[in-house]
Amino acid sequence: MENLLLARIDDRLIHGQVMTAWMKVMPAKKIIIVDNKAAKDEFMISVLELAAPSGVEVEVLSEEKAVETLNKGLAVPTIMLAKSPYAYKTLVDNNIPLSSINIGGMGMNNGRKTLFKNISATEDERNVLKDFINKGIEVKIQIIPAERVVDLKNII
Repeated sequence: MENLLLARIDDRLIHGQVMTAWMKVMPAKKIIIVDNKAAKDEFMISVLELAAPSGVEVEVLSEEKAVETLNKGLAVPTIMLAKSPYAYKTLVDNNIPLSSINIGGMGMNNGRKTLFKNISATEDERNVLKDFINKGIEVKIQIIPAERVVDLKNII
C-alpha cells in the first residue's frame, strides 16, 4: 500500500519507542491507530494525540472505519498501529493490501504464552500470524529499528 511506512502490532500503541526510534527512520506525517475500543473513547483519543510528535496527525479508527479509510488510499507517509493481530486480520480479510507487519509489543496477559523473548501470543493469535505468513505477508519481530529483525516464519 502506497505511503504505508509501517504496520505495527504494539499493545502500548503510541509510546516512547515508537515516537523516538521509529519516527526517526520512518518520518511519518500521520499515525493511524486501528482499535475498536479506543475509537469510542474520546479521552483515549486525546491521550494518543498528545503522545504523537508535533506536526503528526493521529487518527483513531475502528476496524470497520479503517477498512473504509484505507480503501481510499493514504495521501501522506503513515504509520499504522494496532494492539493485536486481530485488527490486521480484519483489514486483510477485507482485501487491504499489507506486505509486512512488524511485531513490537505483545505483552504477557489474557492467556498469552511466550512467542519470542518478551513477545507473547495466544494460540489463536499465533494462528492469525501464521495465516498472514501463508498469505505472503512478511511478519517480523523488531522492537526498535536498531535491533535485529527476527522473521516470525522461522520461529512459529
